[in-house]
Amino acid sequence: MRLLKKIGIAAALTGVLLVGPGSTLLAQPADEANELNKKVMELYKASRYSEAIPLAQRVLALREKALGPDHPVIAALLNNLAELYRNQGRFAEAEPLFQRALAISEKAGRDHPNVAAALNNLASLYQNQGRLAEAEPLYQRALAIRERTLGHDHPDVATALNNLALLYHGQGRYAVAEPLLQRALAIREKVLARDHPDVATALNNLAGLYQSQGRYAEAMPLYQRALAIWDKALGRDDPRVAQLINNLATACLLQAAARKVRRIDDELFQQVVGEFQLP
Repeated sequence: MRLLKKIGIAAALTGVLLVGPGSTLLAQPADEANELNKKVMELYKASRYSEAIPLAQRVLALREKALGPDHPVIAALLNNLAELYRNQGRFAEAEPLFQRALAISEKAGRDHPNVAAALNNLASLYQNQGRLAEAEPLYQRALAIRERTLGHDHPDVATALNNLALLYHGQGRYAVAEPLLQRALAIREKVLARDHPDVATALNNLAGLYQSQGRYAEAMPLYQRALAIWDKALGRDDPRVAQLINNLATACLLQAAARKVRRIDDELFQQVVGEFQLP
């Protein structure tokens, strides 16, 4: 069963528009870059990655020529191109772009919010590749930066908690993951409305952790609440709603199977004990 995951910045392209002086010399290339970038966004949203990539490459080339290789806008555009590659499974091409975006962002200060975003993006790429040991310290550092710069109850902190917890979940480190997911849920319930879709994501992820441990009675009410939120917010035809229905149905089936096994075990135990009872 696939957990529904809130990746945050790495899951969506950054809409970058022209920044800096609009001199006559830069006006035409800047206008072209902005129009191309808008088209990249449209193609990304339509999952037309192959068409978006050459346009994203052109935008990057135009902006590097105008702004230089180390401008913060270049980091965002590198992230965009890397994200397109990642969505095609072209991880080897995405990695150096994410790494370069991180290096540029760190020049603004190691605790800059853009650094946390870049760390998250690179970590999620490593997680896609199963390189969990490399992803973990990046997620941890991203979380620490966001807590220092945004405070402990910011929605971006909840996202960082969620990402790190899902990594631990994938490693089978359930006891470490659980308090992180619980805290992410608490933050979202406090800062957002209780029926916000991001609350449903947190509920689903915590329920999935419980399900992985066979704690079906704890998982099912969380799935049910998440389903009610998403059904209302997104509609029954949304694929996330369908996934949640599948999650809930799977938990119900597994719980029923576990109860049947326990009942059989109890009956077998009573039978064995009965055979060896003293007269």
